[in-house]
Amino acid sequence: MTRRLAQVAKKVGVSEATVSRVLNGKPGVSEATRQSVLSALDVLGYERPTQLRGERARLVGLVLPELQNPIFPAFAEVIGGALAQQGLTPVLCTQTKGGVSEADYVDLLLQQQVSGVVFAGGLYAQANAPHEHYEQLAERKIPVVLVNAAIDDLGFPCVSCDDAVAVEQAWRHLDSLGHERIGLVLGPDDHMPSRRKLAMARTAAAAAGRTLPDEYVARAMFSLEGGQAAANRLLERGVTGIVCASDPLALGAVRAARRRKLDVPADVSVVGYDDSAFMSCTEPPLTTVRQPIEAMGRAAVDLLCAQIQGGAVSQEELLFEPELVVRGSTGQAARKRTA
Repeated sequence: MTRRLAQVAKKVGVSEATVSRVLNGKPGVSEATRQSVLSALDVLGYERPTQLRGERARLVGLVLPELQNPIFPAFAEVIGGALAQQGLTPVLCTQTKGGVSEADYVDLLLQQQVSGVVFAGGLYAQANAPHEHYEQLAERKIPVVLVNAAIDDLGFPCVSCDDAVAVEQAWRHLDSLGHERIGLVLGPDDHMPSRRKLAMARTAAAAAGRTLPDEYVARAMFSLEGGQAAANRLLERGVTGIVCASDPLALGAVRAARRRKLDVPADVSVVGYDDSAFMSCTEPPLTTVRQPIEAMGRAAVDLLCAQIQGGAVSQEELLFEPELVVRGSTGQAARKRTA
């Protein structure tokens, strides 16, 4: 019993005395703390006391497209922790190639009678993808929150990093370093965050008195290999600065430059997006645009909990400000450096 109290207390971040009060049904504990303790019992594999077994843990689906990109485990950690603090148990659903689809996960979550679902990256961001499973959630009135840009008319609250501001920051940074041939590595053309990034890049180019040629825009799957292939095409067209829609894409661009015996940043500057784990440890350390993951994740959970409690929430998208983090993968354009 003592070991159980200590483990549960550590998991929730409360005293063993508080855990004991919950397990013995004594007053003096908030409902949020009480639910967090019960959820911790479930997660750690302990049986609930007999008098509490009738109370099922409140489950929330957390649906992610992958775990290879470090940004998604980072979102999972923040959102999962915030859910636990509200007495909710996250159920992690991660898609794999050839595995369970997003729609299949929705079916499984509905069978488990979840209290809500948070999607952090998914088919809601792709205009040409199937969206029937989102309609199914709406029809069942399941609370849902989307993280990052979605297609119009889904009717769910959305928490996003401002893609337009992110590209504007990256573009101005490269422009200030003297880069005139700036290319973009983006996701598929129906990908809403990529559409927003492209629109701002064209605006930023026009503000600088230039145009953004179509050949300076390369599409890729969101992976290191995809970034390498796309960056190769841009380098063949003579770009000296590359803005990427994710950090793995940017690392692929760095690899593409090196395979061509080009130095980063002496010959080519590369900017990523996310500032995911270990980007300060790459060689060179990656200049990237940071998403405010902590603030976005907590806002998503707040919106979800408000719905679960029966409150009305705004359907307007909450936009969070990104931050350019300048490191070693960007430098002055070669023409200006040798002038």
